[in-house]
Amino acid sequence: MTDTQVLTEVEWGRVLDGTSSARAVIQPGSDCCARLGRIGSWRNRLVLFRDGRYVWDGPVTDVTWSLGEVEIVAEDLSVWLDKRVPHENRTFTNVDLSEVAEWLITDGFAPDDPGHTVEIVGKAGITGSRSYSAGIGQTGDHLRQLAEAGIDYTVIGSKILLLPEDHLVSVGRLSDVDLPDGLAVSEDGKSLVTRWIVAGSEASGVVAADGGIDEWYGLHERYVEMSEITDQASALQAAKARRRVSSAVPVFIDTREVTISPQANIDVPSLVPGWALDVTSASTCRQIAQRLKILGVRVAENGGDENTPGSESVQVQVAVTAAEAA
Repeated sequence: MTDTQVLTEVEWGRVLDGTSSARAVIQPGSDCCARLGRIGSWRNRLVLFRDGRYVWDGPVTDVTWSLGEVEIVAEDLSVWLDKRVPHENRTFTNVDLSEVAEWLITDGFAPDDPGHTVEIVGKAGITGSRSYSAGIGQTGDHLRQLAEAGIDYTVIGSKILLLPEDHLVSVGRLSDVDLPDGLAVSEDGKSLVTRWIVAGSEASGVVAADGGIDEWYGLHERYVEMSEITDQASALQAAKARRRVSSAVPVFIDTREVTISPQANIDVPSLVPGWALDVTSASTCRQIAQRLKILGVRVAENGGDENTPGSESVQVQVAVTAAEAA
């Protein structure tokens, strides 16, 4: 068998309530260059395995051919939902938001399915009424807006997982000894909202608010229109859901782009946004000892060269928001 190509760089990630990306850089051999020249956006998929385990999958969305190198960029299959619209009129009345999310995904892929499954890890525990019209709005936008009202989703390979916001099952532990190059602890003060006002569809005329003046933070208000909401109860549930995750300044921990120690109690393919890590750190002035939700994962590997061995870095972002603190 002739070695016709060299994979020099690979990056892949996972994110909560959004679309992740991956990247591969190939140094082509002379007899495979023609095949690599036929790679096309939306026509091909990038599928990645780590130690033989399927970890990432999605359509190619960008290709760059340069002298002696081909760079392939792809996004997970949820990117297709940004290219789809609702295909039928549908109204939901007082149903769990996981049912609404599952329908949005199923309907979005119905005319042309790239190959997907949906797994409901747990019900949202939040009910509401929603109405969608055929051809109005992008399905991906509808799904992200639903995620802001009380349900989480993440993509693993060809599967979309739906889970409640309070899902905090741990998949491992991290401490300072596992992160010899350190980490960063930060707050996102601009995301603080202590009072939410949610307006439903223009036809319904509903407006609901939840929250008020916080004795610690003061008053931070925000208004949002959610045209798919059809009744007062659903608008109030949406306002409550938004306040649950925004009524305290969230604390983020970022491991920066360092390699987590091989001795850490971490299985990288199991780092799934929506699950959690037990983190203990006293390396900064802001000490942490808490179970924190995984928001994002980024894994990068390079093949090295004749003088430098290849290496892998694993970056994990975790956070505690008001919902987790509660």
